[in-house]
Amino acid sequence: MRRSGGCLIGMVVLGLIAAAVGGCAPPGEKVQRFGQVIGVKKEAIPEYKRLHADTWPGVLKAIRECNIRNYSIYLAEIKPDEYYLFAYFEYVGDDFEKDMEKMKADPTTRKWWEFTDPLQQPLPTRRPGEWWHRGEEVFHTD
Repeated sequence: MRRSGGCLIGMVVLGLIAAAVGGCAPPGEKVQRFGQVIGVKKEAIPEYKRLHADTWPGVLKAIRECNIRNYSIYLAEIKPDEYYLFAYFEYVGDDFEKDMEKMKADPTTRKWWEFTDPLQQPLPTRRPGEWWHRGEEVFHTD
């Protein structure tokens, strides 16, 4: 069971990371910024890093085809032995939900998630249908 303070701290750190990351979309291109958080099991961190150090080309292709740009994942120890992943990405498409359904239908991405999902710990405060909990953007500057 997670302590509620850990989630609050995680969201604060997520906000700081998302605010600090600069955009990379071409000028004039419509961009939606997303910050997300999820727990990661301490013992799973080496495997999570190994997988992402050699991300499958098909997964990278699906990310790009689904209009995601400037995608980063950060690891942070929020409290002793309490670890979270913080993701930031920019969406440059016209229909986020449609593109996310496309990604969910991609066989390579689904197979990738069979390896990564068991390493993660979704937050109890996530919304229905979320795996990674989406944060609210409270500040941005270019």
